[in-house]
Order: sequence, then structure tokens, then C-alpha cells
Amino acid sequence: MTFFIRNNPPCTARKGHGQCRPAGFARSLAIKVLGDLFVEKILVGLKRVVDYNVRVRVKNDGSGVETDGVKMSINPFDEIALEEALRIKERGDASEVIVISVGAPEAQQQLRTGLAMGADRAILIETSETIDALSCARALHEIVKRESPDLVVLGKQSIDDDNSQTGQMLAALWGRPQATFASEVTLEGGSARITREVDIGLELIDIELPAVVTADLRLNEPRYVKLPDIMKAKKKPLEQIPLAELGIEPGPAIKQSLYEPPTERKRGVMVDDVPGLVAALHDKGIL
Repeated sequence: MTFFIRNNPPCTARKGHGQCRPAGFARSLAIKVLGDLFVEKILVGLKRVVDYNVRVRVKNDGSGVETDGVKMSINPFDEIALEEALRIKERGDASEVIVISVGAPEAQQQLRTGLAMGADRAILIETSETIDALSCARALHEIVKRESPDLVVLGKQSIDDDNSQTGQMLAALWGRPQATFASEVTLEGGSARITREVDIGLELIDIELPAVVTADLRLNEPRYVKLPDIMKAKKKPLEQIPLAELGIEPGPAIKQSLYEPPTERKRGVMVDDVPGLVAALHDKGIL
């Protein structure tokens, strides 16, 4: 919250001799009341993934997913996490939003997109090696110790590995509360009230800050990035830190030896009525 105080010196004009004007120009003093902020700093994780509109193809040798010449973007759940952090800041409940990614130098593109959305600065933990969720959580933990954020917001999972592990592991390493699958976030002083999406419906929990929150699909709808914001993002700071500098081993504990595309779905058969359906299922040995 910002208050503007107008400081007008007393009038020096004599009565009846023209309009009364202050001896000096009026000064406006803007005072930022930091005590009204619920959090000072929010850290948001962004992962570079194959765009969700792209049809994923497995490499010919089965060693992984084809990424050459493929459109890459921010993991959709991470984009939702960033949008929520920006909304918290725009409400006046935070002073700074930092985006962070762990990966190859090409991930700068996704970080720049995050800066264009409204983040203040970016950090890239750079490595050309494939890392698992635990290594990523350890790397994020090292940055958390440096930056001391009041809130860390991640997507609930990435659409490539689909693990849903990094946020929980980070909270365990940090020794702070966690709230996963959040569909609503409300900050109240030194705590946060989170509405979680669970199998039986919605769960409402209160957690103390600092904490880790992972964003679900219905938390919000991310904003579109405008061209002027893209140009402004080029001037925002982006710090690059080698993964080795953090003392983190890049190799995953579990390695995938072979990737295979799913079996092609066979063409369906149209039936005229229920007896025809029963007969078709009987012919296939299902009944």
C-alpha cells in the first residue's frame, strides 16, 4: 500500500495582493508501508517442455522424445503458478516475483517469457544434463537458501515426466509446510489459506509461511504476453548459475533405457443395436 502526503509550505503573499502561492513547489512524498505486505519475495519455478499443442514423437533409436525443431514452451502448470504470483504482487501483497528454471541455456527463452508476463528478475541454473525431480529440488533449495523467499510456487506437475514430485521434495528439504494441487490461494498475515483439489472434492488448509504451494489447473487463467512487455523483458536481469557451482550432481538416480510410442488404436466398429454390440464383444472374446 502506498500513501501520498502533500507537503504545502505556508503562503507568503500579502492579503489583497494577488493569488496566494506557496513559497516553494508543493512536494509529494510517497511512503511505502512494507508492514502491509504479506510476503516480500515469491519464487516461481518454470520448466521448459514440449508445447502441449505439439504431437510428441519418440526418437527412432528409442532414446527419448524428439525435441529438435519442436516448439518448446513453459510448462502449463508452471505458467498458472506464475500468474498467481503476479496477481498476489498486483494486489499489493508482495514486492518481488522471481522466476527460476533448471536446464539448458535454451531455457532462457521461457524465463524471458516469464519476465514479459511481469516477473521482476530471473535465475537459470544451467546444465546440459538430464536431471530428475530430486536433483531439481536440491538445486531449487540452494537458491531458496540464497534468496530467502516467503513463498515458493510451482506447477503441480510437468506435462513431460508427469511426476508431481519436485514441490513436495523441495518442501521436505527446506523443512517448511507444503500445499499441493491448489485451486485457490489467500494470504493472511504470516499464513496462507489454500483450497486443494482432492479426489473427494475440495480441502481447505491453513499453512504458515514460508511455504511451498503447487498450482492446479483451476487456480487461474494465465494472461497473454503483449509485444511491449516482451521488449521490456529483454532489459530485466537474468542470472545464470552453473549447476556444478551449487554442488549438485546432475545425473538422475533412475535412468530410462527405452522409450516406445503407444500402440496405435484400432479402428472402431459401428453396431446397429445392443444385440449387435453383445455379438461383437463375444467375437473379440471380451464376453
